[in-house]
Amino acid sequence: MSDAVVVGAGPNGLVAANLLADAGWTVEVLEAQPEPGGGVRSDHGVRPDFVSDVCSSFYPLGVGSPVMRSLGLERHGLRWRHAPAVLAHPLPDGRCAVLERDVRRTAEGLERFGVGDGEAWTRLYEKWEELGGPLLDALLGPFPPVRAGAALAARAGPAELLRLMRFLLLPVRRLGEEEFTGPGGPLLLAGSAMHADLFPESSGGTAFAWLLAMLGQSHGWPVPEGGAAELTAALVRRLESRGGRVRCGTPVTSVVVRNGRALGVRTASGEAVRATRAVLADVPAPALYGGLVGWEHLPPTLRDDMRRFTWDHATFKIDWALSGPVPWAASEAARSGVVHLASGIDAMTAYNAQLATGSVPADPFLLVGQMTTADPSRSPSGTESAWAYTHVPQRVTGDAGPDGITGAWDERDRAAMAGRIESVVERFAPGFRDRILDRRVLAPPTFQEHNAGLVNGALNGGTSVLHQQLVFRPVPGTGRPETPVTRLYLASASAHPGGGVHGACGANAARAALRASGPLGRLVAGPALSGLQRLLAGG
Repeated sequence: MSDAVVVGAGPNGLVAANLLADAGWTVEVLEAQPEPGGGVRSDHGVRPDFVSDVCSSFYPLGVGSPVMRSLGLERHGLRWRHAPAVLAHPLPDGRCAVLERDVRRTAEGLERFGVGDGEAWTRLYEKWEELGGPLLDALLGPFPPVRAGAALAARAGPAELLRLMRFLLLPVRRLGEEEFTGPGGPLLLAGSAMHADLFPESSGGTAFAWLLAMLGQSHGWPVPEGGAAELTAALVRRLESRGGRVRCGTPVTSVVVRNGRALGVRTASGEAVRATRAVLADVPAPALYGGLVGWEHLPPTLRDDMRRFTWDHATFKIDWALSGPVPWAASEAARSGVVHLASGIDAMTAYNAQLATGSVPADPFLLVGQMTTADPSRSPSGTESAWAYTHVPQRVTGDAGPDGITGAWDERDRAAMAGRIESVVERFAPGFRDRILDRRVLAPPTFQEHNAGLVNGALNGGTSVLHQQLVFRPVPGTGRPETPVTRLYLASASAHPGGGVHGACGANAARAALRASGPLGRLVAGPALSGLQRLLAGG
């Protein structure tokens, strides 16, 4: 018996468990997979002497998030490593936009793309220095952000607050048109927005692009030394040091509900695990509502709302073991941990238009990770552990390219898509294919096999587009971790504020559970427990 049971040992679940343990609660985390971490895992699956991250790799939100910083994971073995440069976007003509660790160097490089563009980038960074702290608090804290919003409004002032809201709601293409004369700055921002499923024309794309790019400028986009799994290991060690427990290979099949209250969970083996105060679910909203909790315990409107729940795009990824660094034609790209590949903003728009119509993109936008460049421990000296991923439709209706990819993601589809991705890299880095020692292909179904929460490789727990953010996440009228079942909290990326390894979804759920377990919450603890005992006894 524990005060709280957390379903899922992804980063949000582990953050939630840590905060509850800090408050003196006994906490048990149940994970279906053989190891914890969800999308924050690494292995030697490509080549024994290479470390490959299975899903996520770079963590600007991990070092920028107030809750992650508060955990002090460095005291539990986590070490961050940085590539010499944060982000690069090479162009076919040989130019390369680079987000450097030093804002002056970033500005100097962008000035070569357009007169005044260095100054424009510096203005964006100065705005971030002034408003970034309270903005992060407002975006990552509980919704509505009353205190953080008031602090942001006080910092900005009434007139500037309206301008800030307009700025954040801009499509990133429009931001580029308003602020820059050349393509360098807009490319760095548009590529950052596309880490989520936000088109260059998506309203609100600037909010995500500016946040991610400015975190890179102020904090870098670091990686855990030794692999993504080291971030998970630090979270687990911290939890265990406070008496918490993580049990892997223990899939949960249902939340036990009686009289509208969550009393615990039942596992696939039939074990009943009691929770005297709260159940926190680090699972996607569609897996919780109508899945772990039957519709008979939920309001009818929620069933209809969940039918309208929108996933973010599916993901296709290749991990490579390379005999040497990627031979970029634009040499500046070799210093960056992350490289974005697209011939320009218009190519990004075409790619997104094909995704929107259900077509596998003919010329996919790629995010490339150069892991040994960021962390030399990832592979033998002189080699490179690297990956690239792109998005494909959740439901494929056709192939915009010549290969007839069907979306079955069988061996033929996987080979064709992998070849398409490698052709894009080869175009920007002639001789790349000659350096491939081994590779691993992760098609959309493979992500779900590694982690049931990554449905077809939907990395953000649901779309980041405005119609499913804030008060609309995961369904209209919510925006908070509380659920229609008392003492049950949604702690996954399907909850506000959404995807990214920032821990905020788990933290918000933990704080809600702690608030509810105050004096009024304790009045009903006894009846809830006795109800669970009768239920587990068959009464």
